[in-house]
Amino acid sequence: MRQLPLPISAAGEPSLDNYIAGANAEALERMRSLARGELKEAIVYLWGEPGSGRTHLLRAAAGANPAIVTADDVESLEGVAQQALFSAINRAREGGPAVLAAGNAPPAQLGLREDLRTRLGWGLVYHLKPLGDAEKARYLRDEASRRGFALPEEVIRYLLNHLPRDLRRLRAVLERLDRDSLARQRAVTLPLVRDVLSKSDDD
Repeated sequence: MRQLPLPISAAGEPSLDNYIAGANAEALERMRSLARGELKEAIVYLWGEPGSGRTHLLRAAAGANPAIVTADDVESLEGVAQQALFSAINRAREGGPAVLAAGNAPPAQLGLREDLRTRLGWGLVYHLKPLGDAEKARYLRDEASRRGFALPEEVIRYLLNHLPRDLRRLRAVLERLDRDSLARQRAVTLPLVRDVLSKSDDD
């Protein structure tokens, strides 16, 4: 008999406290200052590859300080949205709410209007570096513990060796393992992980 999984292990909301900084410690400290309203610079731009944590930091900073104007995935902004961000940056320079933006490339390489690219580079610009294996292993261990189950070291090694290593994908797999282990009333072991991943590949 399969147990019906209950939603008791929902993913935690992004916060500045549950962001694993790795090589991005300076950027995290600037986000803390921004959230407290203590950062002297009114414009901050974060860029990095998918899974580098830029969306996490934007959501965490906005949650801690709703007055901040945020814009994620700026590379995909169209005309009206580009104008809105342009105006928000100008207001921030004149003492208005701070602007926190993020994208997949440095300002100069974005396919945006020139004056907006220039303004995104006016303030602090941080390149978010991907986490190393040690930080990713720590994330898996901590997130599993928060959800209420233990993740053996052999499972951690297997996940890092057989999956794309961005945190978004790793988080999704942990959610699947959490659900399946509850439904089957089984601990999260390497055989269970292999079974779950093989079925996921078949979907």
